[in-house]
Amino acid sequence: MIGLISATSAGAAARDRLAAAWPDRTRVYEGPVGDAVRAAFAECEQLVCFLATGAVVRLVAPLLGDKAADPGVVCVDEGGRFAVSLLGGHAGGANELAGAVGELLGAEPVVTTATDAVGVAGLDTLGLPVEGAVAAVSRALLDGEPVALEAELAWPLPPLPVAERGAYTVRLTDRAVEPGPREVLLRPPSLVVGVGASRGAPVDEVLELIGSALAEAGLSVRSVARLATVDAKSEEPGLVGAAERLGVPLITYTAEELAGVAVPNPSDAPLAAVGTPSVAEAAALLGGGELLLPKRKSAGSPAMATCAVVRRPARGRLAVVGLGPGARDLVTPRAVAELRRASVLVGLDQYVDQIRDLLRPGTRVLESGLGAEEERARTAVAQARAGHAVALIGSGDAGVYAMASPALAEASDDIDVVGVPGVTAALAAGALLGAPLGHDHVSISLSDLHTPWEVIERRVRAAAESDLVVTFYNPRSRGRDWQLPKALAALAEHRAPSTPVGVVRNASRPDESSRVTTLAALDPASVDMMTVVTVGNTATREIAGRMVTPRGYRWQASAEEGAR
Repeated sequence: MIGLISATSAGAAARDRLAAAWPDRTRVYEGPVGDAVRAAFAECEQLVCFLATGAVVRLVAPLLGDKAADPGVVCVDEGGRFAVSLLGGHAGGANELAGAVGELLGAEPVVTTATDAVGVAGLDTLGLPVEGAVAAVSRALLDGEPVALEAELAWPLPPLPVAERGAYTVRLTDRAVEPGPREVLLRPPSLVVGVGASRGAPVDEVLELIGSALAEAGLSVRSVARLATVDAKSEEPGLVGAAERLGVPLITYTAEELAGVAVPNPSDAPLAAVGTPSVAEAAALLGGGELLLPKRKSAGSPAMATCAVVRRPARGRLAVVGLGPGARDLVTPRAVAELRRASVLVGLDQYVDQIRDLLRPGTRVLESGLGAEEERARTAVAQARAGHAVALIGSGDAGVYAMASPALAEASDDIDVVGVPGVTAALAAGALLGAPLGHDHVSISLSDLHTPWEVIERRVRAAAESDLVVTFYNPRSRGRDWQLPKALAALAEHRAPSTPVGVVRNASRPDESSRVTTLAALDPASVDMMTVVTVGNTATREIAGRMVTPRGYRWQASAEEGAR
């Protein structure tokens, strides 16, 4: 919950805007400001104070306890110009909150934590439990000192500016080791503990078994991702309580699913009780992975719990990111977030150049030239399968004549895939032309590099007969200059010579140009590969120099009748 505190009418107005925008996330604290701050500090995970920073510093100073437990605090000035991350920038989420508040109120976020200021991912912001000399290693990263990354298993980390060797170390491990004086341990959620239990098994007995099993295997409890069991035990108090105390979910499977898993230690007892010869081992193994510790029984007499430990395979992450038509302000915030999250970037060299300044230090860039789409797709998927966080970039929307199709054709279910939409060339061109896409429309690429011309021509004729607005991508190049005239001729069989046609080159870029002409007047020689051509349907009109396709023919008929 986010506590909202204000002292003046101006502050209350901004406060109420946040409360209205986030009704389920916020709570307004009324009354004397000091009492409100103290109550919110004790009850909320985050605070937004519409007060001077000096006042908030004095109010929260006596309340400060532990960096990891204190709430994040953001200050917004009376004029609503700045949203200042004052306290708990990383652990309390104040840096992210300042950005969200700034976006909502039109204020500039002010973030002063050192790693954020220079674009380096904070070690305590990677989403993994962290141990050791966080401040010292972070300082070394900021100072450019060599910091080594020792990854004992693959895991999709954000980029870090690390070296092969260094006096400081970041170690990614699930083993139960203590960090050195110049070392940070990152704990990936790599372990699955399969658990079985008799009815009424005490939670303490289950926890003691899990702890002793992990210790025997030399593994860290902070890397446990989940407990897993048979669905018949989904409400067993000892298992539910153990998962709650460990802070992990309890995942359940049917007896039939578990019975299909080959295990080293099947038993007749669980087969008779719940219908599967194995619970602990089978539940741990069902998602795949390496069995690190076979089934163990608890120390009770009689033993009321069993467990087994599996290291699950790392799932790499592939984000397929659309960069929009070229303008920086048409790159979406979600795309920027994915670019900064990726440790490996794959893309066409000219697209990489567009966003290189957005990448975090340490990002590995794999770029190539025109005509290597399939190779880039294979490279991106291979990097994700190796356990990396990968961003594969394309212009416009990555799913429209871009990289999503070849990448997803290569990818299987062993990696996580995220699609990030972007503004397409057709949309960017349409915005410049007016409203040409106001009714049903289709996009057709005239490049026959991957599609036979016979197929392209059949689609153009179908669009012409269906009276669809048509946007032509890749309309003409030096070595391919006859397709556009043929496509326009096919449309002309069903549309008047006066049909409006929009021609947009380099939409949203500094040298963009746009014009509206007609089907009869368009000179194909004026078009190149950087151009999008939009041909209206029989209802499209040019109004005040803009292309307008009405939303419905009935509306168009009514408008024409009224004009008579």
